[in-house]
Amino acid sequence: MSAVIKFSNAVIYQDERPVISNLNLEINKGEFVYLLGKTGSGKSSLLKTIYADLALKQGSGAIAGYSLKDLKSKDIPYLRRKLGIVFQDFQLLGDRTIYDNLKFVMKATGWKEEEKIKSRTQEVLKKVGLENKEQSMPHELSGGEQQRISIARALVNEPELILADEPTGNLDPETSEEILKLLKEISESGRSVLFATHDLLVYNKFKSRTLTCENGTLSDSH
Repeated sequence: MSAVIKFSNAVIYQDERPVISNLNLEINKGEFVYLLGKTGSGKSSLLKTIYADLALKQGSGAIAGYSLKDLKSKDIPYLRRKLGIVFQDFQLLGDRTIYDNLKFVMKATGWKEEEKIKSRTQEVLKKVGLENKEQSMPHELSGGEQQRISIARALVNEPELILADEPTGNLDPETSEEILKLLKEISESGRSVLFATHDLLVYNKFKSRTLTCENGTLSDSH
């Protein structure tokens, strides 16, 4: 199995403070893994280190084949193309249609041909069950639909890994379960999903490998 995330003897810092020490972790292709932890436990810092928003200062780490230790700033966009990130607050651009939201991200990551952009947009919207919403504006969609769009956006570059950071934080329980099921299906199609949450209602719906951040360490239970 090829590891999509691999850390060895790593220390995750937030500012100058170590928040997770002695981190040894491997997540393989197609795994669905929960990341649990209270605010301040290092959960967000770990995610930021994975997408190279925070530097890895100690130990070694590799994400989708990129070593974090000697990652040059010019390589960060290429690493991020291998990742899809889903945020709690959707982060859609409110002044443009769903199609233009997706196109904006694709242009920013090197897509040039309008026809290819169009067909990939249709593919990812179909995957999340919203192929008829291309011309809608974000404010016309429900919270659950907006989160599905942000999952579609995370899929456009065929990422190896989806990082979902509290993706159900702003949703009601029923919608949260739909989003969880969708991300689970995505992992079954061969992408790894790291699902950070402190929503135990969602977590208890579906058992899977769980990483827990507390007291400066990361524990792993299958």
